[in-house]
Amino acid sequence: MAKFAIVAQPQKTDMGRAVHSLLYARQLKDGGHDVQVYYDGEGTTWIPRFEDPAFKYHDLYRGVLDAGLIGGACEYCSGAFGAKDAIARTEVPFVGDYNGHPDLAKMVADGRTIITV
Repeated sequence: MAKFAIVAQPQKTDMGRAVHSLLYARQLKDGGHDVQVYYDGEGTTWIPRFEDPAFKYHDLYRGVLDAGLIGGACEYCSGAFGAKDAIARTEVPFVGDYNGHPDLAKMVADGRTIITV
């Protein structure tokens, strides 16, 4: 079993990358691997969109979240991109071990391969 961290940084208009961050997580988990998705940068704005039950990829998101595959949202970027209040009302934790951002070096030290989308 390998360990992965998917760092998702899709822009607001980049649905393909946003959705693929969830699909890749599901594929890796189904393949027996340990995987966590971290939303960073403008990617944090996707969490409130995915949370909307009317959004067409809500069920995919909810399945990944319920499976424990979402490691968190960048605390700093969530605020910088205006998504912090909305994310605070979700089950997605904030991560900010490195000056308010996810600590990639810590993830690598934990044996995770970093995938960015």
